[in-house]
Amino acid sequence: MKLATYKNNTRDGQLMLVSRDLAVTCQVSDIAETMQQLLDNWHTLEGQLVQRYDALNKRQTEHENFDQERCESPLPRAYQWADGSAYVNHVELVRKARGAEMPESFWTDPLMYQGGSDDFIGPRDDVVLPSDEWGVDFEGEVAVITDDVPMQCSVDDAQSRIRLIMLVNDVSLRGLIPGELAKGFGFFQSKPASSFSPVAVTPDELGDAWNDSKVHLPLCSTYNGQLFGKPEAGEDMTFNFAQLISHAAKSRNLGAGAIIGSGTVSNKQGTEHGSAIKDGGVGYSCLAEVRMIETIRDGKPATPFMQFGDTIKMEMQDASGHSIFGTIEQQIKPLKK
Repeated sequence: MKLATYKNNTRDGQLMLVSRDLAVTCQVSDIAETMQQLLDNWHTLEGQLVQRYDALNKRQTEHENFDQERCESPLPRAYQWADGSAYVNHVELVRKARGAEMPESFWTDPLMYQGGSDDFIGPRDDVVLPSDEWGVDFEGEVAVITDDVPMQCSVDDAQSRIRLIMLVNDVSLRGLIPGELAKGFGFFQSKPASSFSPVAVTPDELGDAWNDSKVHLPLCSTYNGQLFGKPEAGEDMTFNFAQLISHAAKSRNLGAGAIIGSGTVSNKQGTEHGSAIKDGGVGYSCLAEVRMIETIRDGKPATPFMQFGDTIKMEMQDASGHSIFGTIEQQIKPLKK
């Protein structure tokens, strides 16, 4: 199934079913009003939604054209948003940029931080910030939404707890990160609100591209109208989503609707010598990586961080070139005082 949340006059929006081709949509308020209500009652409501979804794809139920501009993030707010760093290559490069060594344990024990989940940004809404002098960066990621996950959940069990998959723009303020981490208490001000793709999909929608709890497709990022990156999300993912979920549940239960992120999608091959799109490589999913490559190659970064007016678009297409999750399309805008 493919699901979205339309904006309305409530905090949690209106749950919508979306056709496989993203062309049409229909309300399902007789089944569930919101995404969280669906997730809380997944096992009793899934069958009804599957029947409606089949009817929608055949255009055998009342529907309207799907409008991505009307979408909230699939969960406009969530009880839990925990973001991992499954692509250890990205972690290694960013730490080098800060002059920090990477412990060997990072290859065996996932990094994860708990993000703010009360104020997600819609996929077509502006990213509003007080300043563009804080090292504004986009981060292209994949995320999953879970069912209830018990404490000490095994990796095998965790895989069965994945309900939905979506894309993420996890905005980072790189200039604020070193000062926060130096305090020894982790990210907070350096991680403003994140945004998620218009559509969240069940794993079966990905077919063979969903394998080993990974999405084996390129994540495309277009920065200021130019293709910036298309790394393959299934490659160089040191920890898959089942492992990340199990890690998050080591000492706590996770409630239905918990969001677990992959961290910035990053492919290792060729990064030591640069793998920009213009050089025939797969590019990057954030500015920090290309700045690190420039530092290694030239002694200093040349690519600036985002400024007010800059735009970012993120999308993932299937093998036939069809968009799976819709597109995140955003512009950096100043906070009006």
